[in-house]
Amino acid sequence: MKVLELLDEIDEIVETASGVPLTGRILIDGGEITEIVKEIRVALPDEITQAQWIKQERQHILDEAKREYEIVMTDARNQADALVEESEITQRAKARASEISKQTEASVKQLKLDTYNYIDKILFEFQEKMEQMNAVYFGDMFTALQKTFEDIGRTVQGNRMEIKDLAYKTHMEENEY
Repeated sequence: MKVLELLDEIDEIVETASGVPLTGRILIDGGEITEIVKEIRVALPDEITQAQWIKQERQHILDEAKREYEIVMTDARNQADALVEESEITQRAKARASEISKQTEASVKQLKLDTYNYIDKILFEFQEKMEQMNAVYFGDMFTALQKTFEDIGRTVQGNRMEIKDLAYKTHMEENEY
């Protein structure tokens, strides 16, 4: 695997580097290491790019659900206003508008819950892949890279918790009606 070979190359550079007397430090060619790191970045799987896409897609789905909700609500209000001519018609219109509103809200809430579950599933799979990548690609020598993956994992976990919190709030709002 290309990444492992590049990591071996860095390891070899470090092992064969000249030492600075009395300091315990070594001299290495920064340009050479930078080039190898660039190659590692190119060789990494697409999961990191997917994480950014998932974040954007989550917001897109939520925005679209909100737009659909607003469109349906506007249509329901317009239908109710058109029927306001007589008392009986007005009462029926109000009842129908209320029914449409409740159905719409229930549909939107279900769509939100389904969206949250979908995003949580993707985030969970991504989190597992990040943990697998961490175990496979990086050893003790790369603790800084490991910290980055752990930070990403915490961020993903935080996003999952946020999604679950939103799902719980949506569920609780549904129970209020």
